[in-house]
Amino acid sequence: MNTNRLLSLLISFLGLLPATAQSENNPVANPQAVVQVGNARFTVLTPEMIRIQYSEKQLFEDRATFAVVNRRLPVPHFTKEERDGFFYLQTDELQLKYKIGGKIDARSLEYPVLTITFSLNGRKVVWYPGKDDALNLKGTTRTLDGQIGDNKRSEMENGLLSRAGWSVIDESPLTRRGDGSTTFAFDKQYDGIEWVAEPVDKKAVDWYFMGYGHQYKKALGDFIRIAGRQPMPPLYVLGYWYSKYQRYTSDEFMEIVNDVKRNQIPMDVMIFDMDWHTQGWTGWTWDRTAIPDPEGLIDWMHRQGLKVSLNLHPADGVDDDEDFFTELRNDMGLGTSTKVIPWNLSDPKFYHHMFNRIIRAREKQGVDFWWLDWQQNLTSKYVSGLGETFWCNHVFYNDMRLNRPSHRPVIFHRWGGLGSHRYPIGFSGDSFTTYGTLAWQPYFTATASNVCFGYWGHDLGGHQQTGDNDPEIYLRWMQYGVFTPIFRTHATNWPGIERRIWKYENFPLLLETVKLRYALMPYIYTAAREAYDTGISICRPLYYDNPEDNNAYLYEDEYMFGPDILVAPVVKPSDIDGKARRKTWLPAGRWFDVCRNQVVEGNRAFTDSYTQEEIPYFFRAGTIIVNNPPMLNLNERPDRLILKVIPGADGSTTLYEDEGDTEGYKQGAYTTTLMEQHQVSDGVSLILNPISGQFNGMPQQRAYTVEFLARQKPQQVLVNGKPQANGVWNYDEQRQVVTVYVPSTPCTQKTTVQLRNR
Repeated sequence: MNTNRLLSLLISFLGLLPATAQSENNPVANPQAVVQVGNARFTVLTPEMIRIQYSEKQLFEDRATFAVVNRRLPVPHFTKEERDGFFYLQTDELQLKYKIGGKIDARSLEYPVLTITFSLNGRKVVWYPGKDDALNLKGTTRTLDGQIGDNKRSEMENGLLSRAGWSVIDESPLTRRGDGSTTFAFDKQYDGIEWVAEPVDKKAVDWYFMGYGHQYKKALGDFIRIAGRQPMPPLYVLGYWYSKYQRYTSDEFMEIVNDVKRNQIPMDVMIFDMDWHTQGWTGWTWDRTAIPDPEGLIDWMHRQGLKVSLNLHPADGVDDDEDFFTELRNDMGLGTSTKVIPWNLSDPKFYHHMFNRIIRAREKQGVDFWWLDWQQNLTSKYVSGLGETFWCNHVFYNDMRLNRPSHRPVIFHRWGGLGSHRYPIGFSGDSFTTYGTLAWQPYFTATASNVCFGYWGHDLGGHQQTGDNDPEIYLRWMQYGVFTPIFRTHATNWPGIERRIWKYENFPLLLETVKLRYALMPYIYTAAREAYDTGISICRPLYYDNPEDNNAYLYEDEYMFGPDILVAPVVKPSDIDGKARRKTWLPAGRWFDVCRNQVVEGNRAFTDSYTQEEIPYFFRAGTIIVNNPPMLNLNERPDRLILKVIPGADGSTTLYEDEGDTEGYKQGAYTTTLMEQHQVSDGVSLILNPISGQFNGMPQQRAYTVEFLARQKPQQVLVNGKPQANGVWNYDEQRQVVTVYVPSTPCTQKTTVQLRNR
């Protein structure tokens, strides 16, 4: 048994336990963790994290702010003393030194009045205010609008991780976020939503120093303790979305769905882009010339097993020819001469009436979630510095949480700065269809994990393109999309762009990408739970597991997809021989090369060529990858699972399941199933442990198709110690796969499957 691997999995899922008993966030730190020295105040949050505040008015913010919503953590061990005009604070990992009476200011050119010292790989590191974090590993940016190649690299904001070993979260009220907005406090609730409030001292310094060295996963885990977890999106969100900016009529929408079903394409979400409504960019009223019966169309979509999302660009407010204009105008107390009700979501009165009149009306017609395509004013006209993107995300998400409690809240939106991870999921914007654009998106997606923004959804195929539709680049984008958080095709409304995969000559290969996505769903959903528990997103850079290996930073178009799949997507066109070459680096350890059907050694780089049907990805040796059987959507829980048992080492995995679209997972309504494999002298043994936990609709019985990959034909196969005859198992000599069919048994029972070579 790979002890370290098993311990890691146990730690990950023990992380479930605190979440089930999780109390509400408390922004007020334990007083025993707080030390005030004149105009400075220090709060010890963890041994590696200290909050640093400075206010000449001695007004210190104790309310939640946009990035930080919880400071009530167990008080770590620390000491403090004053000596020779300095204040010293020592945790188990950090030493803070402050010149008593000194002004804390990142712009000061004087000798630093504040330093924090720690050890990184046996080397002393000293931080001081204003020190350049040149080795920051970056986070993300608001949008990929206009992305060609890596032209958005310079816009990437700093993240929580750095090769320097330290980073600073700056929640100072005057500090500009990536979109030019600033942070604010949360204060009084309106209709149950925590509302924006001015800081107690606008000129105050409010920093969170994180000195975690290269313990990247620990840093992210502690960040979600103070900033809130990444909520799990509904299961259906992880399925295939059809989307295109095009004025589809009801008949055309239905034709698309019928074509999808005719071609046996799995699918879960249908997007109605902005042409569902009248007017221009902003609109709230159905265009009934295109969609005469919206309720009927949405109900039909639901009966086909699909969820429906509508696109919004709300910046221009509500015009006088919109549905509910008169009612909303009267609610707001505006005069009859009013022609436009301005969009002012920072006003609780506007929020209350706007949502009760218009948003609720559309939701009652069946809208499942909103695509909040905010791209106009970056900051509010009414509250200086308030980011419209962040505030819209906060209000729309929490409104759904409060007003539709039977469903898991979700919105589709742009990044609004640190703290946006609490409002999944992200829409990356309007990129161009080029191989260079595709090549940079793996880096972009994985790097967003450094700020826990783990659910970017891209326009698979690119948004804008020049020239004809290229089947190969679309295929490569879809192959990459299989291993991204959100699997959504999209493009602009240029007539020549096609996103219906069944219209392409290589449709069979495109279809295989969708099928692979659905097959991997149990693994993907389990990784989503891991993100909730640990802060480690589904797509994560290679340096999380290999922080001291320089290659983990250099090969930026590779990434881990969940804990056990390394993905190295093809991001170049094929050569004249029809194959695309790419260089891949595998970290230390043993890996199963899926394309080559063999176990290979890591800690090396190699070049290989791939046909268009091949996707370079690698399983960690010894793991068990849980797959769904073929399915057309995620509405039904399969009564049979496919287990791919990866050779090369002992190992294990834990399958996570819950209700799929409720908040019950936060209160312990979920199950886990531990699966282990052991290499023995005469073969291999697979143990399926009894299911643990419970939730409404949980499986009571389950069958398994167990595929032992890259194995020789065994002499004997046993299930629960009993020899099995041919027919219950078979051997595919060409694929070198031993397949064992385990009949349906109660999930509360332990099941073992053994292959014996002698």
